[in-house]
Amino acid sequence: MVARAAKVSRAAVSRAFNPEAPLKPEKRARILKIAGELSYTPDRAARALVTRRSHLVGVIVPDVCSPWESQEVDALTTALQAEGFATLLFKTRVDSSMDETLLTYMRGFNPDSVIVFTENVRPHMLSRFLDRAVPIYVTYPIERPKENDGNGRWPGEPDTLFDRIDVDQWEGMEQAVALLAGYGCRRIAYLSGKPVSLGQHARRKTLEALMARRGLPALVVVPGDFSYDRGYAGTLDLFRLEGGADAVFAANDESAFGALDALRCELKLRVPEDVKVIGFDDIAQSHWRSYNLTTVKVDLEARVRALVRLIQRRLKTPDAPAITETVRTRLVVRGTVG
Repeated sequence: MVARAAKVSRAAVSRAFNPEAPLKPEKRARILKIAGELSYTPDRAARALVTRRSHLVGVIVPDVCSPWESQEVDALTTALQAEGFATLLFKTRVDSSMDETLLTYMRGFNPDSVIVFTENVRPHMLSRFLDRAVPIYVTYPIERPKENDGNGRWPGEPDTLFDRIDVDQWEGMEQAVALLAGYGCRRIAYLSGKPVSLGQHARRKTLEALMARRGLPALVVVPGDFSYDRGYAGTLDLFRLEGGADAVFAANDESAFGALDALRCELKLRVPEDVKVIGFDDIAQSHWRSYNLTTVKVDLEARVRALVRLIQRRLKTPDAPAITETVRTRLVVRGTVG
């Protein structure tokens, strides 16, 4: 229909819809204009058989309701759609593992890429269910990322199985510890995340290393799971059973909110005068006036842009060795330290 109206071959129409295919700009523009007038869209399934590109990106998440995950999935979906990709969302079990039946379904969609936001779906396992796609993982080095180091990743997992984003936690956390030390904080508590989380493990180890460098006493570890409720309850236990602390460093902002409300509403302590609180992530709610949280910021826009770049680079160079991007952190100072 379009070929006949534009007086070109069907192959020319196909090339017009493929930005990488050779075609004179004026000819492409004319074909696309006529296709628009005829409300024609190419059959993606048919094109995928020829190009081996599905324009689908699988995203594996442990949670779609928590503030950070929901904000990242929203931003990532928007960015992928702008680049012509559709998103396939897969949710893990409660323990962050994944039913192999779902991985079989994923393989049936032949995704161009798979982004994994959980450590329990490991590269060697996922690679068995993928054809040409190279998965992308988010990793958290314990110190500054170094090429081919093993910090913050899985022992025994060769890097050739996956591309990755390294979140450099060191800079932002170093700024946080320096700020607390400058205010004379000596007893610092770490409100942890889920025990299985490599990210929170790296956060704790980084905090311990930074405090040791400044000669501060050992870190007080409060068990948590990234949730508001555990942050609230853990903070009550810290002050009623463990002697309290000068400052609480939470593994994420949501648990920091729980700590803040426990300190102010239940324990009747002043923040920041009596206790200082720092979170991690800088989710949208962190600047709300009721919290006004000082936090280590992971730049969400930069992280999403890096993910999209990794996908595009891998598609252009499918045989390239493992590709790495680094996203840095910085401290955002608000009203809970001062």
